Amino acid sequence: MKKRLSTLLTLTLCASNSVFSQHQERKPDKENMRDGEHVEYCITHKKMNALLSNPEHAKQFAKEQQEFDNALHAKKGNNSTKALEYTIPVVFHVLHNGGAENISKDQIMSALAILNRDYAMLNPDTISVQPPFQSIRSKADIKFVLATKAPNGACFSGITRTQSTATSNGEDGQAQVNAIIAGNDVYNNQWPGNKYLNIFICQDIGGAAGYTTNPWSGTATSMYNGIWVLSTYVGDIGTSSTYTSRTLTHEVGHWLNLSHVWGGTNNPGVSCGSDGVSDTPACIGSTSCMLNSNTCSSDNAYWGFDQVDNVENYMDYSYCSKMFTAGQVDRMRTALTIASTGRANMVSASNLTAVGANTAPILCTAKFSAPRRVICQGESIQFTDESFNAVSGWNWTFAGGSPATSIAQNPTVTYNTPGTYAVQLEATDGANSNTANIVDYITVLPAPTGLPYYESFETFTSFTNPLWFVRNGGGNQWAVTTTVGRTGTNSAKLENYGQAVNQIDELESRSIDLSGITSSTNATLSFRYAYRKRTSTNTDLFKVFLSKDCGEVWDVRKTLTAATMSGANLATSQWTPTPADWVTVHMTNVTSAYWNENFRFKFQFTAGGGNNIYIDDINIYAGAPSDDIVLGITDLESFQNINLFPNPAENELQISFSSQTGNMQLEFAITDLSGKLIKTLPVNAHEGSNLVLIETSDLSAGTYLIKMSRSGQERTFHFVKK
Repeated sequence: MKKRLSTLLTLTLCASNSVFSQHQERKPDKENMRDGEHVEYCITHKKMNALLSNPEHAKQFAKEQQEFDNALHAKKGNNSTKALEYTIPVVFHVLHNGGAENISKDQIMSALAILNRDYAMLNPDTISVQPPFQSIRSKADIKFVLATKAPNGACFSGITRTQSTATSNGEDGQAQVNAIIAGNDVYNNQWPGNKYLNIFICQDIGGAAGYTTNPWSGTATSMYNGIWVLSTYVGDIGTSSTYTSRTLTHEVGHWLNLSHVWGGTNNPGVSCGSDGVSDTPACIGSTSCMLNSNTCSSDNAYWGFDQVDNVENYMDYSYCSKMFTAGQVDRMRTALTIASTGRANMVSASNLTAVGANTAPILCTAKFSAPRRVICQGESIQFTDESFNAVSGWNWTFAGGSPATSIAQNPTVTYNTPGTYAVQLEATDGANSNTANIVDYITVLPAPTGLPYYESFETFTSFTNPLWFVRNGGGNQWAVTTTVGRTGTNSAKLENYGQAVNQIDELESRSIDLSGITSSTNATLSFRYAYRKRTSTNTDLFKVFLSKDCGEVWDVRKTLTAATMSGANLATSQWTPTPADWVTVHMTNVTSAYWNENFRFKFQFTAGGGNNIYIDDINIYAGAPSDDIVLGITDLESFQNINLFPNPAENELQISFSSQTGNMQLEFAITDLSGKLIKTLPVNAHEGSNLVLIETSDLSAGTYLIKMSRSGQERTFHFVKK
């Protein structure tokens, strides 16, 4: 509704001059979140405010909005285009770094289906729209179709995938688009915004679920003329849900020149505002499904309205959105006739032919994927057909698998013999066929090694399957160095000096059999690391993951920050550790959930500007250590620099100390103040710095004693569990 003294062009000026680049991390704006959520539902209004803080941009945008209003007025009473269905060619660009944000084709197709359902008003919940709005709920007659031709004419599926750490760099939309341009798996160049509706699916988009910009000429042909959406808000399956499935419906509305129902400049709940549409009552916006809201009744009475807010509108923040009004549909359809914004060209017949959106698709590529490519003996894996387009038949061949062949679209195959195997798929549309054959596609790990497990890398010169697996996020990666070691001359090294910030590198182990551990013992993972920061502000992160199912699911069990690992020590040039620089970490939280034959662990390092990191002497043992590390145990010597932190503790207590003598078997015993024993944890102390990690999440709040002991000698400390 048009509100007095307020128009669509009232804009708050912001400090940034770019809608796409905001390098300074924003704090979450809770007022801009839907009830019960932890991300801002939409930040389109913030992006537009930032864009229009540039006076030249604001002047041009205002001019174009006046032209739009003239076109909208001229359209009224003209019935010649009312029966015309517009087709918008869509490309989904998945930007991921190998995580859950790399959503499936099925999830993307569910998002496309929801878009088409909502814009055709075929959603079943539309029949339950409140009575005041039943008569004005309208279908847009806008259809969304996957493009099947890339800008260079190559056939593709309508989906691109790009692996890059930029997926989590949500404060810089331009960096995310640049990563897709440079690294996607279809066509490495611009995907023009006047030819494709580009939808960017990422792990983080600046703390929001979605955003775009209203139409304007400044981005008409640019790839930035698109929509950003969080991977967990795409479709209604996989990582998303029905509750989060309407985000694209909302953002496409913005892309077609709709504002939020309370206006286009501020968060919901701030003040009564206007969206410039005559049949949507003025309101302050809703973040929940408050169907009886009538937040701006005086304003509505002025204009002749006497009804509740249109809470069920797609352009509100409620979780019961289900309709567009007739006035909103007029605006969106008018937006598709404006040449200067690129939208008129996008829906033209010539462009639809050029991008393959209005012709019958034919098979052009056989393609497949699997959720994991490294599995344990006896495990089954489901393969997913990703062939395109118009596929009607499949012939699979699985070397080393059972079954060895299949004609199912998405078969499940079991592998019982260690080795590395090829997978082949021949896809057909009935007239044409295409074959994809990938050698060394599936690796089946050898029989798991038992305990005690000890690795000092002395027998390696490089990491090769199936004993170690390196996952590289770009740039340098984990490698064996033969010139530096805490024990011997070898260790695992990541040359982090000069790495791109946020690059992630991983080192994964083979499978290890922990099934022989009993409830009367404990399991400990220990390792040594050496690391230095380059500056005091470095933000490197080192994480240790454990898996109980051969790597299908990884659990973070320890995170070490740059400050924890390096303290005040800095190295401004390429750094190599001395023996005194190594720290031993004792992880006592290898709990019974992991005590099976498919246990694996991995080290993950996220670059934050620091120096190199090294790992050596990895040791896994149950009860008392009994492997190479503990040979030649000597008498207990006094410990130095003993510290407990944090104290009070919440989920984990860390005990750091140094010892002049290595290979000492210690016992840590936790008791309550009455002396009742709660648990004991054996640890093999190493020479130099040691860090023992003790899980406390299973303890009740209160004060406890912890004893460090060996051969009758002990030290006792108090700590508090929150």
